[in-house]
Amino acid sequence: MGEFSPVANGLRTEHPVPGLPFINDERLPLDNPDAIERTGRDQGEGLWGRTDPLPGGGWVAFTTEPKNRAYAWAVHYHPEHGRTVVLVTDRSWSGLHHDWMYGNTGFLYRHGGYWWDGIAWHRPGVVFDGAYERYDARPVEDALTITAADLLIHPADPGKATVATIAGFTASKTPVSNWRDHLALWAEHRQGMPDARPLAECVVDLQAPELEPGRLVGRAAMAKIANIAEDDLPAPGYEDHKMPEPQAHRATEPLWSQPVARDWAEQHRQDHGPGALLSATTTFGTPQPQGLVDDHNHLTKVIHVDGKQTEEEAKTLAWWPAVSLTVGPESHLPMSALRTTLIEAVLSHLAMTKAEERSGIWFRPLRRDVVKVFDWYVQRKPDRTSGLLSEICLDARTRLDVDPQTVGQLIRRSLHRESTLGKQTIDALLDAALPPSAKSSES
Repeated sequence: MGEFSPVANGLRTEHPVPGLPFINDERLPLDNPDAIERTGRDQGEGLWGRTDPLPGGGWVAFTTEPKNRAYAWAVHYHPEHGRTVVLVTDRSWSGLHHDWMYGNTGFLYRHGGYWWDGIAWHRPGVVFDGAYERYDARPVEDALTITAADLLIHPADPGKATVATIAGFTASKTPVSNWRDHLALWAEHRQGMPDARPLAECVVDLQAPELEPGRLVGRAAMAKIANIAEDDLPAPGYEDHKMPEPQAHRATEPLWSQPVARDWAEQHRQDHGPGALLSATTTFGTPQPQGLVDDHNHLTKVIHVDGKQTEEEAKTLAWWPAVSLTVGPESHLPMSALRTTLIEAVLSHLAMTKAEERSGIWFRPLRRDVVKVFDWYVQRKPDRTSGLLSEICLDARTRLDVDPQTVGQLIRRSLHRESTLGKQTIDALLDAALPPSAKSSES
């Protein structure tokens, strides 16, 4: 959840966040989302409220807290799993609203974005699947759900805990040290609530082997998993948003679970792998897309052939014409239009073969000219390969009802047959650039 992580639990929540204090939320009309919205909406400068129905039933509601405008209440109601009530900073509730409404990431978040959808725990969304325009949902292996009943089996003293009030509340940067005592006090308050959910159904946390402290990894191990230098990781303090939210901290170092680190490495390969794979060195000694280097070398020969320039002069004269062919919005070749044409060619092939409805024709390879255009384009725009393949898979799914894996298999077989890049390069390119749902288990 990152920048919109909760800072406190509402006393009437049914799924408390570990380590956070409990705040008296009796003024919130928790059974009336419209009334929650009206608590803040149009009630004065700096106050806001909102409510929305959830697609699968239930609702979400938010309101600025009038007595402490630095914070906002966030309420999620699930028709089967009940009510979640948390306090967040007022500037960050919109991020939580987006995740609850559109994120496809459940409604309970723990350990740096691990999420529960009422059925299973999943790792944080790190690998983006462009074929579905969402992060790939990846279940946690051997996850164990921890309920309030599980935690309160152990001795706890509610007399050592307190319920905070909102008026003077200030969020702490450290967890509540005796949180089990606070959980016991929360459970006592629930005894007087009508229709209180059993403690065995109040989800608090998860345990999983990958989250054991000894298995978490820091930046050095993260870089090793991604097969890059540690200095090539996003800079701490400046580019933290480019890294997954950590599962824990050790001194000043963030720590991640190894599966999250592997997911980040996969996304890094998807973003940067094609550019590294289809790169070459210019005659000036600088790395550039392979196609641009080929264009420069070709134009150098054309200029040098008349013998009026030295080879070095020819290299210099050829550089900007080579660049202007494919680089920039004013490039001589309309790269954006070429990309669109390539996408439509693949979709036309899929539509035609689907309409024919003959057994065995589904995987007929793309025409040689289409593959030739693909080769030419990705060699000059390798960093756009993932976006190109994602758009093809997305359009095939939404416009033709063709699943992404079928599209991925078609592209792979077509390139194996007709591409001049070579089978090994094609496999490396597609393994990096295809969206997760388009990759077969064999790839």
